[in-house]
Amino acid sequence: MNRSPREQGRAGMTNAMTVDVEDYFQVQAFANVFPRSKWADIPRRVEANVDRILQLFADTGVSATFFTLGWIAERHGGMVRRIVAAGHELASHGYFHQRADEQDRATFTEDVTRAMAILEDIGGVQVRGYRAPTFSIGPRSPWAFDALAEAGYSYSSSVFPIRHDLYGMPDAPRAPYRPGASSLIEIPMTTVRVAGRNLPCAGGGYFRLMPYALFRFGLRRVHHAEQRSGVFYFHPWEIDPGQPRVAEAPPLSRFRHGVNIARMEGRLTRLLRDFQWDRMDRVFAGDLSAPACAPSRPASNPTPRLVTLDA
Repeated sequence: MNRSPREQGRAGMTNAMTVDVEDYFQVQAFANVFPRSKWADIPRRVEANVDRILQLFADTGVSATFFTLGWIAERHGGMVRRIVAAGHELASHGYFHQRADEQDRATFTEDVTRAMAILEDIGGVQVRGYRAPTFSIGPRSPWAFDALAEAGYSYSSSVFPIRHDLYGMPDAPRAPYRPGASSLIEIPMTTVRVAGRNLPCAGGGYFRLMPYALFRFGLRRVHHAEQRSGVFYFHPWEIDPGQPRVAEAPPLSRFRHGVNIARMEGRLTRLLRDFQWDRMDRVFAGDLSAPACAPSRPASNPTPRLVTLDA
């Protein structure tokens, strides 16, 4: 792929830039405040925020993967088509923002199959990738990998190899791997090993909370010490400081959701310019094309419990 002079000046390996396309009222932190039965009555802010992101990516010469809720795609088809027209990868975040480990296999299969059909119909492209809401594929839902493969997905990016009160598989491999005998590739969220511990280095609330220089150091360490590309994620609501405040949510949930949102767009712009970025399917093309019998990479050591933020 030919790169502009600006892109060629960025440091390190090429990383995967990803956006989890959902609205502020659909996040796990507010699940008890905004049940799905109320979603249709809430004014949506996602399309305006995604359009800002598309412009930011155009200004910085970045292509990305948009893991999009089927529920959102049905109501914002024009937005989905603009994502595709701009050269970004369209991928699935499921239909409802429902945790994988709170569904049985049949319900989960119905959800991810429905989402894929909607996205492919609206976007006019093949959907190969999936990300579970709240990184919720874990020890309670190992069947989800086979269910995704059977539904036609080529890869998942649903595992975060850390300990967290809402998610996490600290024993999972930290590099792309095939779960068991599955034909699916799992591309886990990026962590950095420090003193035998897995520390998050992939975006979200951690990126908003920690000093930017510390995050940049962590990603460069992954590049140099492990010769591995990173995966970064964020949500459209994270660049929207004008979104409604949710006073009914518990204090910890409000903190996780809102910490440093006013500074997020500036930090994100800096990140886009400091590193090389591309779509998931291109950054990890070698892993996706590897034979299905390729052995899984060994798991990393368990990690202690961490103070955590939301997904």
